[in-house]
Amino acid sequence: MLYRVEGIVIRSMDYGEGNKIVTLLTNTNGKAGVLIRGAKKVKSRHASLAQPFTYGEFVFFKGSGLGTLNHGEILQSHHRLREQLDLAAYASYAAELTDKSLQEDESGAFLFEQFKAFLQGLEEGKDAQIISHLYEMRILEASGYAPELDYCVNCGSEQGPMRLSPLSGGALCVRCAAQDPHAMKLGEGAYKLLRLFRRMDLRRLGAIQVKPETKQELKGAMRRLMDAHIGIPLKSRAFLDQLDKYSL
Repeated sequence: MLYRVEGIVIRSMDYGEGNKIVTLLTNTNGKAGVLIRGAKKVKSRHASLAQPFTYGEFVFFKGSGLGTLNHGEILQSHHRLREQLDLAAYASYAAELTDKSLQEDESGAFLFEQFKAFLQGLEEGKDAQIISHLYEMRILEASGYAPELDYCVNCGSEQGPMRLSPLSGGALCVRCAAQDPHAMKLGEGAYKLLRLFRRMDLRRLGAIQVKPETKQELKGAMRRLMDAHIGIPLKSRAFLDQLDKYSL
């Protein structure tokens, strides 16, 4: 069967002497694996389509297994995201997170648009850490683990201050927080931003400035949420952590 999709390359690997296999996040067919013949050859007209983070239109034939590319056209190459180390690290993290945390039938048009907006945000110079946390929240949502932050998940109280309990799936009021000794006490600014992240569409994010101490709180909170509910070791996250230490 012939497919025509918009897709973003989230993984690319060598196959044989001159070919590559790419994993696409598509707008209509979830994740799709596609063989691009000759993509490793210097003069290949499809070489650029196999580059990580490339956004394009892909036409491929697929039977019961891997698809085979017939034709493709680049819509946005995102070459800057491959050339600048910090941007490459964040983009690689989001791509690997998408690939490893979602099955083929779990990703839909909304997540595709969110990932596309995430890459565009990196290109435009938006705060890479902040938009990464926003995208992490979308992954939690797509996986069925988005936290409830508007009221206590135990008793339903809306009276603050709340604490974040990743294991409980969201907020706990002061009275119920005793049930989870590991519940996190966050500053008012960090908690408000978490609630904003929970419902924010990445396509609507404008300029945002966050204090360094608040960003550290957000990083700790999102790490706890991701580890509690996704829990997949990612090479790209380890590299991102090393990059953060080097930049301090």
